[in-house]
Amino acid sequence: MLDLNYRLTDDTGGHNSQGCDRPRLAWWSLDRAHPLPASPRSAHKVNKITPLAAMRRITGKAKDETLIELQSATDSQTADGPAVLTAFRINLHSDENGGNGINSLSETSTLPGHTETDKLQPNKDTVFFRDGVRRIDFVLSYVDDKDGEKKQDRRREFEANLEKAGLELETEDKADSKDQKTYFLKIHAPWEVLATYADVLKIKVPFKLSDIPHGQDVPLEWLSHPFRLPEHIMRPQPDYFTYPFDKAKTDFFLINDKDTFFPPSTRNRIVYYILARCPYYKDCLQEKDKTGIKRLISNGTYTTAFPVHDCRYWKRARNAECESERYNLYKHWARFLCFYKEQPLNLIRKYYGEKIGIYFAWLGFYTEMLFFAAVMGVICFTYGVLSYDDNMSSKEICDPDIGGSIVMCPLCDKKCSFWKLNSTCLSSWQSHLFDNEGTVFFAIFMGIWVTLFLEFWKRRQARLEYEWDLVDFEEEQQQLQIRPEFEIRCTNRRLNKITQEMEPYLPVTSKCARFCLSGATVLFWISLIVACIIGVIAYRLAVYAAFASIIKDPMRKIQVVGRFITPQLATSVTASCINFVIIMILNFFYERVAVWITDMEIPKTHLEYENRLTMKMFLFQFVNYYSSCFYVAFFKGKFVGHPGKYSYMFGSSSNLRNEECDPGGCLIELTTQLVIVMSGKQLWGNIQEALLPLMRNWWSGRKGRHHPENHYSRWEQDHVLLNFSQLGLFYEYLEMVVQFGFITLFVASFPLAPLLALFNNILEIRVDAWKFTTQFRRPVASKARNIGAWQEILNAVAILSVVTNAFIMAFTSDMIPRMVFLYAYGNDSTMTGYVNNSLSLYNISGIDERHMPEDRDDWFLNSTSTCRYRDYRYPPGHEKQYQHTMQFWHILAAKMAFIIIMEHVVFVVKFFVAWMIPDVPSDVKARIKRERYLIQEYLHNYEVERLKMQLSASFITEPRSDMSSMTDKHEVVPECV
Repeated sequence: MLDLNYRLTDDTGGHNSQGCDRPRLAWWSLDRAHPLPASPRSAHKVNKITPLAAMRRITGKAKDETLIELQSATDSQTADGPAVLTAFRINLHSDENGGNGINSLSETSTLPGHTETDKLQPNKDTVFFRDGVRRIDFVLSYVDDKDGEKKQDRRREFEANLEKAGLELETEDKADSKDQKTYFLKIHAPWEVLATYADVLKIKVPFKLSDIPHGQDVPLEWLSHPFRLPEHIMRPQPDYFTYPFDKAKTDFFLINDKDTFFPPSTRNRIVYYILARCPYYKDCLQEKDKTGIKRLISNGTYTTAFPVHDCRYWKRARNAECESERYNLYKHWARFLCFYKEQPLNLIRKYYGEKIGIYFAWLGFYTEMLFFAAVMGVICFTYGVLSYDDNMSSKEICDPDIGGSIVMCPLCDKKCSFWKLNSTCLSSWQSHLFDNEGTVFFAIFMGIWVTLFLEFWKRRQARLEYEWDLVDFEEEQQQLQIRPEFEIRCTNRRLNKITQEMEPYLPVTSKCARFCLSGATVLFWISLIVACIIGVIAYRLAVYAAFASIIKDPMRKIQVVGRFITPQLATSVTASCINFVIIMILNFFYERVAVWITDMEIPKTHLEYENRLTMKMFLFQFVNYYSSCFYVAFFKGKFVGHPGKYSYMFGSSSNLRNEECDPGGCLIELTTQLVIVMSGKQLWGNIQEALLPLMRNWWSGRKGRHHPENHYSRWEQDHVLLNFSQLGLFYEYLEMVVQFGFITLFVASFPLAPLLALFNNILEIRVDAWKFTTQFRRPVASKARNIGAWQEILNAVAILSVVTNAFIMAFTSDMIPRMVFLYAYGNDSTMTGYVNNSLSLYNISGIDERHMPEDRDDWFLNSTSTCRYRDYRYPPGHEKQYQHTMQFWHILAAKMAFIIIMEHVVFVVKFFVAWMIPDVPSDVKARIKRERYLIQEYLHNYEVERLKMQLSASFITEPRSDMSSMTDKHEVVPECV
């Protein structure tokens, strides 16, 4: 007996179980029920197709019962409304005599995964083919245009080769799409294809349920309950022991259902692997460059290629066979109200793949560790606030009898006048908030914090490697992921000494030429950044004079704005804003240049490509973002000279005198620079990541927004979303690593930087989650066992941060001069008299007339004949006048000693902590060893049982064949007689 399930559709929209209305068999008119595009590929698929062949093609089954979901194709469908869809079972019996006939009809029933309302119109929001059985693993879209014939030929060859590779295709006509222009090609990978490529890619699959418990009970675990997610969200599937898939040993693995054995993320990864390597040339031409879906998208043959989401993000899928993982991710992860909850990393990995899962695991861990740095930063800042009244230096500066009586030398030529020291009263108080004794402790703490962060991340990463089956994901498997571009563009072949196979390679001469051009391009752009920084410095020098000339009153009875915005502060703020705009503009251009020169180098593997691009981009970003901070921290105010012998940026003829630091030090200006650049980058980044995708998707999806769900197909809903490019995750890492540099390299100048980063990252996690879940198409799943080259970059930044913070505390901060004065030159071990001690004298009559202020009154001549400047030099009349005093060399020696001691202390602690904390937890090591042991044991037992079965089968077969031959002889003899 042969049982077939198919649909009986009534042209009039009704049905009769008694057969009175003469219903027709919908699969007899398969080409009318589901119109395909009038292309050569679709034409040869629907012509000359028998009923049984049609059933086999749709279902892939020949004997099993199948329920086919088809749509009525009557001419009155659009005029009279959608036809009623009904399902009947028709049993075609095949008896011993070979007669066939219809046995019975069952009552009307609803299709699986559909409600009663679907009888009125079919639901197109599905992840299955029209048969409701085969899952959509990938979708390609294209539009007919002016160059239609040429592109149609490419599509015909490409799709024919996909079918040769074993993939199954189904096309949605443009008449069924909302824009009436776009065709959608749905791709399904059957079991044979999945098994073959899972074997090739060495994908690990389960062979035994894990018998190792998740973990031990933690004391006070109830405190973490408010931050926990439900268990079925945190662990969407049981833990298994896994082994690389082997097609010849399918019975070794836990295969309960072949349709669901490989999760959707693995399926779309395999399909994309085929698409990236499938040619679209004819066999007779052998044009190797005509290969892969990327090239077809770039030349416009296809417009997009993407795997589909499993459902809408705001509600579950109707079909019970659909996982609705996207809905769970949005509900428990992507909403901002879940900001205090843990991340469902296993579900993220299951849906998006290991590479994206590793990124969110790293970002979450980084945010957790920022909490401790932020707490210490707040404590340090609080100490500065509480010690506000004990700041003797600021009191002396603000004292009318001390700071009000000190006349300072002009800070620029011509435009700047003489000024009173107490005009910087407010900035000196502000500087104390960040430049105090607690800052030294915080700088040392951050040096140790960086080490703890990196070491504990290694442990977390090792645990994830085990749990996500990435322990043996070595370079050999990366070699299997050779970039199609490398295979296409490298026409030379040579013998691989290991595999003894011919492989493509790039000649040394071509490689050297490409590297030289790449290096020259990177050097040119870095030089361009340096030139822009020099331009900003020139702006600072020029505009300072303009700001200084605004203040007209020589007695410093200035306007309200002048009391709060000094020329130094105004110059620093405006220059920082201009520098930030330049940074954003240069970023826009260099991102494209970096991708271009990396493509030009033709890296062999995806890993090599990402590592090269990472190094280029970070080198550029490092110079672009940090150069202005390095200038303020280590160059401003260090090469000024002294009155009568000032240093100029472009020579004395330029009148651009080098900047001086405020009497309170340059640290407050470094703080201003850091806050503007860091906060501006984070604000702009959040605008780019949240608002721009939202606006783009709103604009592209406006046509289908008001259509009901069952008329708006799943592939069309995903088609209007933004594409997640291969470098999308790269920019997410880059943003966070640049932030990591801000909070480590210059954290001594701004202890609240970790707090700002913490708030930003809490928002960043949910914005990224919302973006991945709602605004982007589902990315192709890919594997990664770690964060790649970013790990080495973080290590380098961590080491450099110890050096930069030591130099900031020594040369940018005013702490060392204060300590030297307190313990060596102060009276009664107090800071009284420090301001007067830190300022040197200069005879006003010695100032060249070319450098004297233009608009000046002689008020200062009536009170003093000298002016003061920030340095340690002998006064006029001394035998060594205007030369550095012994106190200057004493302070310099103390600064160098502080740098050496701080660096060695922090480095010793760093290396000791790194040595004390193992990279791989002991329980993870034990689990890895147990899994390897079980693999060997199970494989051995499997092979032994398999050999026994083969031997017993051969033993049984041979005697039976002998007996059958003897029987044949006995039967033949009577006939012969």
